[in-house]
Amino acid sequence: MTSPTTRVACHTSAPRVGDLAGNCDRSVQAVRDAAAAGADLVVLPELVTSGYVFASVEEAAGVAIGPDHDVFTRWAQAAGDAVVVGGFCERGPDGELFNSAAVVDRTGVRAVYRKVHLWDEEKRFFVAGDALPPVLDTGFGRLAPLVCYDLEFPELTRHVALAGAEVLAVPTNWPLVPRPDGERPPEVVIAMATARVNRVVVVCCDRTGTERGQRWTAGTTVVGADGWPVAADDREGLLVADVDVAAARDKRLTARAHLVGDRRTDLY
Repeated sequence: MTSPTTRVACHTSAPRVGDLAGNCDRSVQAVRDAAAAGADLVVLPELVTSGYVFASVEEAAGVAIGPDHDVFTRWAQAAGDAVVVGGFCERGPDGELFNSAAVVDRTGVRAVYRKVHLWDEEKRFFVAGDALPPVLDTGFGRLAPLVCYDLEFPELTRHVALAGAEVLAVPTNWPLVPRPDGERPPEVVIAMATARVNRVVVVCCDRTGTERGQRWTAGTTVVGADGWPVAADDREGLLVADVDVAAARDKRLTARAHLVGDRRTDLY
């Protein structure tokens, strides 16, 4: 029997490009802190072990790791009963590089998802994944990992929702873009819309700081299944929030409106 209340923790950090050992150490401490806060789910930023703004393919390859790297064993040991989702630069079996997210629990690496929608300059360094996100059973519900730009494709998020995902865990590196005063970052608006139109919980863990001239949004946000933010913080550190996963299991908006049942699959 899964609990309807899930404690999620996001650690907003500033990975240092190229500093594999230091980034790994800091990510392990983040998982440890989240577990101490009682987290059921811990989400870390995209490429948390490597940094993002690579100068060359060779630099990226120098910090690429596989799922057998000891950082994932350390996440598993630090996590306690929590599930951890964090981004890393993955070296494939033939030396190709992927922008990936690992799903880790106390048993080790449960799954690796390779980002299928590569953003802008990522296409210089990475090969796009060719498999849809897995939907995994956990102690708090059904989880699907996505990575950053993936969230901007409603075809993908609808697919994983229809496949049974109740929580989307999304490591991100959102570059800061102009927006009107008082408005939320556009990526947060997309996360809210994704949650609303699919009735799923969306947990986005962003990074902060400036890396080689690139400023980051620091838009870490936890969105409930009703589409409204439960918690958000643009500061470095741990954000902890309790979410109602049970709400994601009920796709009714009213007694006569059902997000899944009302789709016109005869037309589209």
